[in-house]
Parts: sequence; structure tokens; C-alpha cells
Amino acid sequence: MSIIEMLLKELDQESQTTRKMLQRVPDGKFDWKPHEKSMTIRQLATHIAELPSWISMALTTDGLDFADNPYDPVIINNTAGLLHLFEKSLADGKAHLAAAAEDQLEQTWTLRNGEQVLMSITKGETIRHAYSQTVHHRAQLGVYFRLLNIPVPASYGPSADEMI
Repeated sequence: MSIIEMLLKELDQESQTTRKMLQRVPDGKFDWKPHEKSMTIRQLATHIAELPSWISMALTTDGLDFADNPYDPVIINNTAGLLHLFEKSLADGKAHLAAAAEDQLEQTWTLRNGEQVLMSITKGETIRHAYSQTVHHRAQLGVYFRLLNIPVPASYGPSADEMI
């Protein structure tokens, strides 16, 4: 199995859990956040939904400079819109990854904010970073769910609320 095939397989597996998490974001709680330093559910869930688009960005650019391209997420106000964004991002990321050549994964991709380099890694590592960010932020969303008494979906094993 090639690296791209492995990345596609992992993307498919992780997207199932991500979809389950995003389906449980309640329409009436998009402005809720557990702490003043925390993101709102809207911000967190929107970021999770758009993370597959980083696959496309990694494969079609040499990097991202926040100084030239400030983060400006779309405003999502309901679960249906959130799922639509996720499915669109997922389809785009999957299509770019399926069409990629293995040697593209070895090219350098740089995240910066003006002169400050935040990371400079291979495009393959950037894709894995996007996967890791998805898992990290899904865990945060799981904490939000627990605090709101929303059942937390099973992911890599059962949760306290759901068996696999």
C-alpha cells in the first residue's frame, strides 16, 4: 500500500468519527463556550469541519502566511451547514490526495505569520498535522459535549455514552 493510499484510508476512517461528532453539535448552542478563553462551539466545530481542506492547501501551495491571509472562517449557524462544510472540505481534500503523486509529499510546506515561521515541514507531514489537529479538536468538542450533557460518541473505543 502506498503512502497516499494509507493517508486516504486514514482520512476515510477519521471522517466517520468526525461526522458523528459534528452531527451532535446542537443548533441552539453555537455561541456557547465553556470558558472565556475557549472558542465557541461554532468556532471549534467550524474549524474541525474545514480541516480536511488543509490537505488540498498542502498539495496545491508551498505554504500559508497569516499576515497575507488572515484566518477568516465562514459563519455557520446550524448543524446542517456545519455538515455541509465538512462534506465539501472532505470531498475536496480526498480528491486532491487521490490525484497527488508520492513525490509531492516530500516537498516543503511552510506556515508563517509574516517573518515568523511557525512550522516548515513536508507536505506529507502537513497532511498528518491536519489529521492530528482534527483528532485534537474533536477531543475538545467531546469535553464541550460532556459539559452540556450531550452524549459523546464512541471513537477509538467506547465512550461512557456509546458502545461501538
